[in-house]
Amino acid sequence: MLMLCAQGELCVCELIWALDDSQPKVSRHLAQLRTCGLLEDRRQGQWIYYRLHPQLPQWVLDVLQVTLTANQSWVDQDAQRLAVMEGRPVRQTDCC
Repeated sequence: MLMLCAQGELCVCELIWALDDSQPKVSRHLAQLRTCGLLEDRRQGQWIYYRLHPQLPQWVLDVLQVTLTANQSWVDQDAQRLAVMEGRPVRQTDCC
């Protein structure tokens, strides 16, 4: 959740790389968070991207932001791993 809060949107492969964890474990947790209404996903070709659900209450976003700020050095380690990921998927941008 903190990586998504910091990065905005990530696909499963990016989260696997950043968190240095297994695909089944990451996918299982993402599915649970989506089922609970905390995350929203979208498909782009072969990739499934996850982001915080846009209808989360403001107090949830506030808690996530405070937690992210308090754990920034921990999240930065994951972000550094993500920054050097080769073959990172390219997101489509909407035109117009």
